[in-house]
Parts: sequence; C-alpha cells; structure tokens
Amino acid sequence: MRNIKLTIEYDGTGFNGWQTQTARSTQATSRSQRTIQGEIEKVLKKVFKQNLKLAGSGRTDSGVHALGQVANFKTRSIMPVEKIQSALNANLPEDIAIINVEETSPDFHAQYSVKSKVYRYTVLNRSARCAQQRNFCLVYPYKLNVRSMREEAGSLLGRHDFKSFTASDPAKRKKGIKENTVRTIKRLTITKKGDFLTFNIEANGFLYKMVRNIVGTLLEAGSGKLAKGSIKQILAKKDRTTAGITAKPKGLALLEVKY
Repeated sequence: MRNIKLTIEYDGTGFNGWQTQTARSTQATSRSQRTIQGEIEKVLKKVFKQNLKLAGSGRTDSGVHALGQVANFKTRSIMPVEKIQSALNANLPEDIAIINVEETSPDFHAQYSVKSKVYRYTVLNRSARCAQQRNFCLVYPYKLNVRSMREEAGSLLGRHDFKSFTASDPAKRKKGIKENTVRTIKRLTITKKGDFLTFNIEANGFLYKMVRNIVGTLLEAGSGKLAKGSIKQILAKKDRTTAGITAKPKGLALLEVKY
C-alpha cells in the first residue's frame, strides 16, 4: 500500500471550507455542498476507479484560502506521482491546484504528523474598497498604529491558554468534546507594505477561528479601541467576550504545514 502526500493550493471563496459535509436539506445551495476535500475525493474516484479517503492537515473554514494545504491518501495503484498530479489537475476545478505530489512513509498522516502551521492574514488599510484583491484581504478603513500592534502581539508569543481567542466549534460541541485550549505561538510578525498589512503566525496548532480572532483584536488595539497591555489581560481572563472582533475569513490563507 502506497501513501501519497498532496500539497494543495486553493481559492476558498466558492467553498464551504475544507471538510466534506452532508447537505442540511434538499434546498441547500451548491456552494454549501461544495468543499475542497469533496472535490478532490470526487476526482480521486474518477482517476483510481474507487473511493479513496483523503486526510487533510486540518480544516479551513468557508472562504479561507490555502497556498500549502497538505493531505494524504493510500492506494495500491502503481501510477507514477507525476501522472497522479497531472491527472488530478486535469480534472479538478480551476480554484483548486495540486502543486506537489510525492510518495511518503507508510506512517505519515497529514493531520497527526504536523509539527506546526503557518497562516497569513492580509489587511488593506484604506477607506476605498478593493477591486483586484477583494476576495483575499480585509479592508480596514481606520488609522492603525502598527508599532502598538507589534508590541501587543508580543504578549501572544510562547505557550498560553488561548481560550479568549477561540470560538465554540460546532462539530466538537455536537460530539461533546472539550478541547484543550493551550497552544504555543512560535512566530507572529506584522509587516506593512504600502497600504497592505500582513500578519504571519506560526504555531504548533490553532483553535477554531483563533487566527481571525487574534487579528481582529490586534486591529482594535492598533486603532486605539483597546488600551496598551490589553492583550496580556485578555489572555489571563480566558473569556472570548473580552477579545476583539472575528476578522472576516477572506483575508486568511494557510501558507505552510511543517512536519
């Protein structure tokens, strides 16, 4: 049995996230039924003539993008990896691309083997709306103190309980799963180029909507809505209501999964 690892790029605009879902009703829209995992599994079935289960490194939400999502599947097929890549790309919709295919060790698992992930959030800090990048950035019209944001972001580095920065996960709540909310942020940088701000965050794992909640809170800190030292206090309170807004999903992209 071969274990095949895929590196995947996608524009999440037209998808209801990564994970395959069952339509809630017969009136469900085509978008609500469309997921990245579902689209790739349909093509895998077409290429390999059998149902193959794709394991992803983790879920991305509706509207979230990826430049380096990772997934794996197992097959007895002897098809060369180059042909697998070309066959998948020839049949996938244009908003999904398989950018690399490789055969990996039998014990590799896209989710359970992860050491860290890197996300990027993009903000356009101007009052005018965005035309060309409208699906890939958040337009934030208020003046921002980037230096203040960087100082506040420093409080998030290291190992903390990020309960204040997570949303309740419907899937885990339904199953009665109580999640450990302790994570380690290894790197958090804020870069300004022109009117664009990019937040790059690397951690050993992320909670549900954690990056978007962090970005939303840092934007409030940068616009003066939160006082100096607020991030440290929010962490200590372990209460989601004390943190800032949840930034929109379209500004978020999974850059890399490290193993």
